[in-house]
Amino acid sequence: MTDVTRLFVDLVRVETRLYNAVSDRLRAEHGLSLGQFEFLEIIDHRPGCRVLDIVREVGITVGAVSKGVDRLESTGWCVRAAHPEDRRSSVLSLTPEGARILAAARPTVADELAARTAAVPAADLARTAATLAALRAELEERRQDGPP
Repeated sequence: MTDVTRLFVDLVRVETRLYNAVSDRLRAEHGLSLGQFEFLEIIDHRPGCRVLDIVREVGITVGAVSKGVDRLESTGWCVRAAHPEDRRSSVLSLTPEGARILAAARPTVADELAARTAAVPAADLARTAATLAALRAELEERRQDGPP
C-alpha cells in the first residue's frame, strides 16, 4: 500500500469513527443525527441559505440534501420560503425550535470531539487541521474547475 493510500484509508476510518461517535451521542441526548446537525449549522450560518448552498458545502447530491431538508421541515426545525428573486428556489431558515436544538447540540458535539481526540497532542491536532484545510481547499478548487 502506498503512503497516500494508507493516508486515505486512515483518514476515512478516523472520519467514520468520529462521525459515528458524535452522531450516536447527538441521537441519545438531543434526538438528532450529525447529518441533521450539519444541515442546521449551514442554514444558521448562511443568510438566504438554499438547498444548493448545502450541496456545495457538504458535497452530496441535490436529491439527498432536499430529502434531508424535508426531514428537518417535518420535525419543525426549519422552514422553506419562496426566494424573493428566483421563484424556482427556496430560502431555508431555522425555526425557533431548530435554533434551540442547534444551540443545545453544539456543546455536545464539541465535548464528544474533545473527548475522542484528547490523547492526541494539541500541536499534532493543529498540524493535522492545517494540512486537512489545505487539502480540502485544493480539492474544492479543482472541483470548481472541473475534472482534474
